[in-house]
Amino acid sequence: MMTQQELEKYLWGAATTLRGTIDAGDYKQYIFPLLFFKRISDVYDEEFEKALAESDGDMEYAAFAENHHFQIPESARWQDVRETTVNIGQALQGAMRAIEQANPDTLQGIFGDASWTNKDRLSDAMLTNLIEHYSQHTLNLANVPDDKLGNAYEYLIKEFADDSGHTAAEFYTNRTVVKLMTMIMDPQPDESVYDPTCGSGGLLLNCALHLKDEGKEYRTLKLYGQEINLLTSAIARMNMFMHGIEEFEIVRGDTLANPGLIENGELKKFNVILANPPYSIKSWDRKSFENDPYGRNLWGTPPQGCADYAFQQHIQKSLDLKNGRSVTLWPHGVLFRDFEAKIRKEMISDDVVECVISLGPNLFYNSSMTSCLLITNNNKTQDRKGNVLFIQAVDEVRKEKTISYLDEHHIKKIHSAYLNYETLSGFSKVIKNEDILADKNTRLSVQLFVEDKESVGLRFGQALSDWENKASDLKVSVSKLFEALDKGNENA
Repeated sequence: MMTQQELEKYLWGAATTLRGTIDAGDYKQYIFPLLFFKRISDVYDEEFEKALAESDGDMEYAAFAENHHFQIPESARWQDVRETTVNIGQALQGAMRAIEQANPDTLQGIFGDASWTNKDRLSDAMLTNLIEHYSQHTLNLANVPDDKLGNAYEYLIKEFADDSGHTAAEFYTNRTVVKLMTMIMDPQPDESVYDPTCGSGGLLLNCALHLKDEGKEYRTLKLYGQEINLLTSAIARMNMFMHGIEEFEIVRGDTLANPGLIENGELKKFNVILANPPYSIKSWDRKSFENDPYGRNLWGTPPQGCADYAFQQHIQKSLDLKNGRSVTLWPHGVLFRDFEAKIRKEMISDDVVECVISLGPNLFYNSSMTSCLLITNNNKTQDRKGNVLFIQAVDEVRKEKTISYLDEHHIKKIHSAYLNYETLSGFSKVIKNEDILADKNTRLSVQLFVEDKESVGLRFGQALSDWENKASDLKVSVSKLFEALDKGNENA
């Protein structure tokens, strides 16, 4: 059995076959579907052999649907494609489509829409190399359990994010931030969890893994997501299956224009929502949102140039009225931009904002922007009603080149402050809603509320000293100027 490191090296090794002929940002549209095809083929063979042994060699029984997670037609198995020598892309694409058709309720569209038959990009020789690379090891459950393969799949997602440049943020959220968000939400067995812009599914998946790590029943957690990009939504679904998660629903589509999770003509309601929406979207249907059929313009209609609060209101409208809670990762701008002041005022007036956490820079992929967590709760405890907790965690970060991470002690400190919900000098402060509303722009900037008196005094002293020094320098300069003028007059 391979170690975790050996498995990751083996899986990533397939990408080296594509170097030089395909852009790094496009690797994922070929590697993920191929890996998933290999996994389900090997598991099917494993299930077949087990059923065969149980039935004393009854081939017909071994092929019954109830003995398999997924149905794989005879001509669409890994070995069939491996034995193909010409037009391999056509054989591969045909096998993937046949598997999707054989499992319409679970696998429809899961292999994405990559053009496997384009020989200018994928020659028969290249595809042979890819297939032979993955044929080196058997990826069934006995050799590679779900948790090990799931970890390796997450490793691949991270590697593809590193190689994808500016597009990485579209499908990958910093996993250390994901862990903090999950701990804050603390999902419980049987609850429903939703991510309206789910990317590769990391936020949803972490909720299940969180429960699993705590020794709680994670299989009863109901996971839901929506993702606009076809390939990314397919990656998210594959991510769930690779981790052994089967109770989930991820729909494809534009969450603002066409929300895909509807129940009785209204937005489906969820206990927990975690999200990292695309920020500052300019191309969205603002006019329709003004008269949104689902009533998502709770606090007003955001400007055309920035849909951030359209997503935030979609999240709020999708929360269970009794115990719904959410955490959203945003750039800091949502906390103070003047053109969203009225929306923030309505949001604070509704007393749903529970906590605002200021995080450090470089936690977004390939962006130096500082980030924040906006936490809402429809069922605040009595001591939290009418209040908002502000946490200044901008320094709680480990910086590495162009990316930052939250280490275990950072996460623990921030999470503890959220749980205790109290004022800690220089780190957190509980502020009444009325004090926030006293500001005409209803700003939620953490630095407005969390100040260490000692550091404020030091900064004021330094500023005063700087001003006095500059004033002194100015006096010297003016004196020299007058001296020069006097000498000039004397020589005239």
